[in-house]
Amino acid sequence: MRAFRVWMLPLLLAAPATAAHAIDLPTRKPGLWELKMQRAGSAGEDLTMQHCTDESTDKKMTSAVQPMATEACSKQDIQKTATGYVNDTVCNVAGMTTKSHAEISGDFNSAYTVKVTSQNENPLPGVPKSSNMTLDAKWLGACKDGQKPGDIVMPGGIKMNIADMEKLKALIPKK
Repeated sequence: MRAFRVWMLPLLLAAPATAAHAIDLPTRKPGLWELKMQRAGSAGEDLTMQHCTDESTDKKMTSAVQPMATEACSKQDIQKTATGYVNDTVCNVAGMTTKSHAEISGDFNSAYTVKVTSQNENPLPGVPKSSNMTLDAKWLGACKDGQKPGDIVMPGGIKMNIADMEKLKALIPKK
């Protein structure tokens, strides 16, 4: 589980924090997506998962993360480029400031790639001072029988749904 947290922090800070901007990333083609996350220079920490999605689920994921990103990030700048998008963020989570640069390319119908370079000031235990991560996503086809939009299958067969995470978030006391 530690590897999942280390992987996800830069990706969460870099990619989804775009809803507050005039430029939004396109939604992915509905169906089953395979997401492979790789951290450069690290053996054995690659992570592959599958995510069943539709347009509504993709939009909900962005809107669920956006309040956290708005609160935690002093900079969220996304720009359209000739080959896709570039997103630069500066965020502070648990006393760790992370500066991230993400390059996003692909068509969001069959495949896309997110390359993230992050620099961490005051890194948390187990988090490197700098990292380079790549997310390669490819569309596999229709979701499998019994899957519904939002279902994620993690390594080891761990299953969860984005909607369930929203329910858990609602139980957390507000400051």
